[in-house]
Amino acid sequence: MSDVRSPDRSYVLDALHEVIDPELGYNIVDLGLIYSLEVDDGMVAITMTMTTPGCPAQDYILSGVYERSRTLPGVSSVDINLVWEPRWSPKKMSPVAKAHFGVAD
Repeated sequence: MSDVRSPDRSYVLDALHEVIDPELGYNIVDLGLIYSLEVDDGMVAITMTMTTPGCPAQDYILSGVYERSRTLPGVSSVDINLVWEPRWSPKKMSPVAKAHFGVAD
């Protein structure tokens, strides 16, 4: 029996702050690209989007999300669902990211 416990949602979300959109140079969580994140007994399910359909950094970002999530202690599987609806907009950014990019509410 393993001593590693299943991580919770906030632990995985904190780790995803390390995944940077290379075009914008900012983390995907504060950019608002993560629409939902569920953790159940070591299984992580993420629904996310990109800033634009056909984003040239899509494979890079998805790989980063998968690798960063999968390497967390207690994570046994990662499922990423890439969606285009609702469409991303700067309004989805965190207040910190909005301030960084000069986006008004």
